[in-house]
Amino acid sequence: MTPVPQDCMVPLGYRVASRTVETHDTVTLTLHPIGVLPVNQFTPGQFMMLYAHGVGEVAISVSGDPARDRDTLVHTIRNVGAVSRALHDAPVGTVLGVRGPFGRGWDLRSESGRDLIIVAGGVGLAPLRPVILAALAARDRFRRITLVVGARTPSNILFRSELSAWQSRDDLAVELMIDQPVSGWTGAVGFVTEALHRVPVDPARTTALLCGPEPMMRFCARALTDRDVRPGDIQVSLERNMQCGAGVCGHCQLGELLLCRDGPVVDYTVAEPLLRTPEL
Repeated sequence: MTPVPQDCMVPLGYRVASRTVETHDTVTLTLHPIGVLPVNQFTPGQFMMLYAHGVGEVAISVSGDPARDRDTLVHTIRNVGAVSRALHDAPVGTVLGVRGPFGRGWDLRSESGRDLIIVAGGVGLAPLRPVILAALAARDRFRRITLVVGARTPSNILFRSELSAWQSRDDLAVELMIDQPVSGWTGAVGFVTEALHRVPVDPARTTALLCGPEPMMRFCARALTDRDVRPGDIQVSLERNMQCGAGVCGHCQLGELLLCRDGPVVDYTVAEPLLRTPEL
């Protein structure tokens, strides 16, 4: 069936088909459309506007596999406010509203033959999961692929079983770190920037993708540029208060950017002067 153009301002009905608890405050929801054509196919890094009936709407990045049936949407949601709490707590069978996809995602179209360094902090692994899956599905396009994942504690790590499977691969290097030592943890301890000092870097052939708290992304970008990776070869995902998704309301403005339209993924040439401007 050929999809018809959809009005991005009208939510479509999706039902919660499954709910997976990731951490004490984060769940992954699988959504299926009900009685309508599905939303357009997303690209890794894009987001949807998810509507909890009677509560409100919030922007949530897609965390699913871009190669799966487009009738399925997967979102990983952290409980941080009224709307995200309603989505987080939604039981199987709940009907939600979905608009999108919106924004610019991770750009891998021109990265063939290059090394990928993917750095995720905390829940920042969720928007990066689709690009990891896409890169692994086209593994012969890339040279080295390195994934660096940081979390406060082991209990804050997302996608534990999948990370374990990725760690067992011989075509993907995984660095998993927590901030502070805890009893029973035998892995690395420290900040993700420390792992970046250990990662092999060929600056002329490296593309880096960063998602996490803004201070983490700034320090990681600096660690990479100190090793001569060009700012234009570093992509970061920026989040602001997105309310319309279509570049109309202006709530997501960052400098001259409207991040729901011009982002959330931008290269560090654009992001660096914005991130170092206090209170911008």
